[in-house]
Amino acid sequence: MNYKLMLRTLGRTLQLEALCLLLPMMVSLIYREDPRPFFYTICIVGVLGSLLVRLKARPDFYSREGFAVVGLIWLVLSLFGALPFWFSDCFSSYVDCFFEIVSGFTTTGASILTAVEPLPRGILFWRSFSSWIGGMGVLIFTLAFLPKVGGRTQVLVQAEATGPVSNKLVPKTALSARILYLIYIALTVLEILALCIAGMPLYDASVTTFATVCTGGFSVMNASIASYGLPACEIIITIFMLLCSLNFAVFFLLLTGRLRQVLGSDELRFFLLSVAIASGIIFLNILPNYDSISRALLDTLFQVSSVVSTTGFSTANFALWPTLSQFILVLLMFLGGCAGSTAGGLKCSRVLLMLRCGNRSMRRLSHPRAVKVVKLDGKAVDEDTLNTVFVFFTCFFLILGGTCLIVSLDGFSLTTTCSAALACLSNTGPGLDVVGPMGNFSAFSALSKVTLSLAMLIGRLEVFPSRILLQPATWRKN
Repeated sequence: MNYKLMLRTLGRTLQLEALCLLLPMMVSLIYREDPRPFFYTICIVGVLGSLLVRLKARPDFYSREGFAVVGLIWLVLSLFGALPFWFSDCFSSYVDCFFEIVSGFTTTGASILTAVEPLPRGILFWRSFSSWIGGMGVLIFTLAFLPKVGGRTQVLVQAEATGPVSNKLVPKTALSARILYLIYIALTVLEILALCIAGMPLYDASVTTFATVCTGGFSVMNASIASYGLPACEIIITIFMLLCSLNFAVFFLLLTGRLRQVLGSDELRFFLLSVAIASGIIFLNILPNYDSISRALLDTLFQVSSVVSTTGFSTANFALWPTLSQFILVLLMFLGGCAGSTAGGLKCSRVLLMLRCGNRSMRRLSHPRAVKVVKLDGKAVDEDTLNTVFVFFTCFFLILGGTCLIVSLDGFSLTTTCSAALACLSNTGPGLDVVGPMGNFSAFSALSKVTLSLAMLIGRLEVFPSRILLQPATWRKN
């Protein structure tokens, strides 16, 4: 293990966190709030990061170090990122602070806050901005905008990437990272402008956009997006939630004129078909409960987009919808968005591969000698990738079961317990019953909050980096 290079990489990302904390501190100064929570944290994180980057290390960075350091970085950034909340005295315990910042960095959007509107604007800005940072990935941000950390940077990108396969947009990893973030920033600016034109104040438009493009879901209003009562804003947010559920490579292909390649994406078609079918069923199911067809349609599209993108915004309390609609939304929590997007969940490409593997197995029962290759986008998928998908599914459901088991000690209903675990592991945010769109996670014990926080981190890192980080063999010298 190249410990020094791992610590050096950690130091670079801590420096990045210190730089990012300058923005919410400026917001605090603008609104004449106490900037000391951010100042103290910047000093601590900045000094520690500067000390770590001074380490001299060999530039050999391989898969084991890459996966381990990714898991370590997300954990350490969350531990230090919670300090502004702790120094602000707005939270009752450090566990609550940790839960809230992990929910931000992992773009989950689950909250322990019973009321967000009374909080200082600087604190709320950091809460939403942390989710924007985590949306595209902390290490991709580091590789895009900070000096080289050394080693094989593609290993870091593969360790943090979402989906069964990680592909670079261009040959150079750092350039690929910059392209991704330029697209990410462009979407952010476009949505802020659109929401301002639609009537939302600049501050609200900014923090709402941070939570939309990263599919995070944090709002500065107690009743989420429903508080504004602006249908135009709801339509804009719906569009951007769906856009940010797509593989960001799609935008790059469109910008470079490769429309045929975009239209040939199996995952894109599967995602859009799933959204269309789910929306149609839910709309027909909830329509009798509405006086207005347009309102029922808008609520359906908004909530389907919010859940499948794992954003977590709400304009209606879907915990009160018919059981059929709630069940479909739970299925969408499992599904999530496309690989290479900011969305959580299992990812459409993995689900599609599993379905095709199942179909191949069924055909082999009747035609044992038939050679059937599983394809994605017209290309054969190798057996190693398919095995990795199977392992991912197995680990995902085992972790989900273990999380449910621990959280069940709090004595809540089965619906609350299971939906809370699923909402955190899939990075969706709201669940059902007590943790529904109008509820929160404040009633859980400290043990459950820590467990759910770890589930959020595991879900964001897609299982493997977390597993490798906790594996004793990872830390052996040879």
